[in-house]
Amino acid sequence: MTIDDVVLAAQARDGDSPAFVELVGRHQDRVFRFVLRMTGSRDDAMDLTQETFMKAWQAMPRWRPEAKFGTWLLQIARNGALDLLRRQGVVGFEPLEADAPFEDRSPGPEQQLRTRQRYELLETALRAIALEHREVLLLREVEDFSYAEIAATLGIAEGTVKSRIARARAALLEQHRRIGGENG
Repeated sequence: MTIDDVVLAAQARDGDSPAFVELVGRHQDRVFRFVLRMTGSRDDAMDLTQETFMKAWQAMPRWRPEAKFGTWLLQIARNGALDLLRRQGVVGFEPLEADAPFEDRSPGPEQQLRTRQRYELLETALRAIALEHREVLLLREVEDFSYAEIAATLGIAEGTVKSRIARARAALLEQHRRIGGENG
């Protein structure tokens, strides 16, 4: 039987470092993927992931059981990524699955090329939309967060999340059409 995050976080809050190590193992990939996509730099993402867990460990005494640990953690990661992006004055984006093989290997080279071009078009469109739109889409569509989890992570109302997602999808679609029209 696996101990859930709430129990582990409560143990970590009480100073149990092995419990925190278990939480790190459970959440480090998600935190890394999120900050990588926010910053566009593997080096920055590695540093931010480590920094996120260091800050989380220091803040554990203030963690409340009603706060979902994963959401709380991504809030720390998001704040770190936004701080870094503000300092750099640059907003970039890492391709979603640049080096990943296609899951369905049966299509021929032409189909693979068309698929790759569609992904690249989508990534280009995603890079072109506002950061607040990109982050809600990443949290909703990539990390599969609920509206409530997104609201908690971003510190905004659920209604605001819904409207941002609607605007983000519209902006992404418009960018996709604009870029696709230029390239097509």
